[in-house]
Amino acid sequence: MPTTQYTEREKDIVFQKEFLPYVDSMYNFAYKLTLDEDDAKDLVQDTYLKAFRFINSFEQGTNAKAWLFKILKNSFINDFRKKSRQPAKVDYQEIENVYNSEDVDEDITVDLRSETVQDLIGDEVSNAINSLAVDFRTVIILCDLEGFTYEEMAKILDIPIGTVRSRLHRARSILKQKLELYAKKLGYNTDNNSSSSEEQN
Repeated sequence: MPTTQYTEREKDIVFQKEFLPYVDSMYNFAYKLTLDEDDAKDLVQDTYLKAFRFINSFEQGTNAKAWLFKILKNSFINDFRKKSRQPAKVDYQEIENVYNSEDVDEDITVDLRSETVQDLIGDEVSNAINSLAVDFRTVIILCDLEGFTYEEMAKILDIPIGTVRSRLHRARSILKQKLELYAKKLGYNTDNNSSSSEEQN
């Protein structure tokens, strides 16, 4: 990996200008992963300590947010996940055989930025996300909440783009089911989504 030999002053400038603006996003990501405020704070602190320690491997002008998120994700997996009560990693073998396709039907999934969830209460959406297995939760956060591209997500998670697509598709499918149940409790007719979309086409 190429490195840049920053002076101590340059390190401080890079840290202040490139890294610190994302501290809120980092905390939100950490909290969604750990589901615990103290653990999230510890994870963010650990991430920034590592970011400063390895700052010479960061190239100015590249995506600092993605670089930080990758460090945070690795810290979570290596340190925090081991001692957490999170369920074991999902076995993607069968899932990816079904969903790892270029012609996946995107219409049956839900994007959190779409109209599907605009009328739902934020806490319920958040609870639905938090109830997902951590690997599914992660791709939802990175894509729908933080706006990373598939390519950026693949780099952050160290997985192929095809795997990103299949995990996101599966995560959105599960999330859609959870949100539809909640919407029905509120009295929304979720069957109208399909008919209204047909009318628009």
